Amino acid sequence: MKESNSEGSVDPVRAVSALDDPSRRKIYQYARDARRPISREQAAEAVGISRKLAIFHLDKLVEVGLLVTHYDAGNRVRKVGRTPKVYEPAAIDIAVTIPERQYGALAEILVQALVTERPGETARDAASRAAHERGRLFGESARSDLRGGKLGPERALTLAESALRGRGFEPYRESPACVRLANCPFHPLAERETEAVCGINYEFLRGFLSGAGASRVEAVQAPRPGECCVQLQAASG
Repeated sequence: MKESNSEGSVDPVRAVSALDDPSRRKIYQYARDARRPISREQAAEAVGISRKLAIFHLDKLVEVGLLVTHYDAGNRVRKVGRTPKVYEPAAIDIAVTIPERQYGALAEILVQALVTERPGETARDAASRAAHERGRLFGESARSDLRGGKLGPERALTLAESALRGRGFEPYRESPACVRLANCPFHPLAERETEAVCGINYEFLRGFLSGAGASRVEAVQAPRPGECCVQLQAASG
């Protein structure tokens, strides 16, 4: 059984910070290059440090989620009664951007559009449809976390603030009836291909509101310098 960090999730900032130590960074690179589980002794020898210090660094890498560890029951070269621990890289990708970017989400939308493009549909139409569908699923997931009750404009905007904060939008309440998005998760791509990227973003947010059942809130294209091109507001009428 493989063990990971005790928190069950990876904080990318903690993970990257853990690699600031040169020895720890070398151990992690060695583990990635090895293409097989490594032992404490192998890590110590590869980096040129004591076994005790290697254990400290290995366990730190497990703690932040960069490595996973398990017991190598198949290794017969061991002391009686002891099963050696081995380590290998966790199956994760880590990136830190400030402010947060979501290039992976954009890539997934475009791939979905590519594989589901319908006859007679343009690439841009397919991307808009894929973005709307992805947003709808995200909205349904966000709504499922709420208790029952009507979703009026203010409650819907509060839900949007909470959900979109975790997607890199940096939402803030400009007024009781309007949520602005201070960050574009797709910048600077949106600067180079404004119409295409902002169109995908707009459809994602429209899909989010639809999936969340926020029928009394609308996504409106309202670009401002340095911010997302869309704002969420109580629907007119």
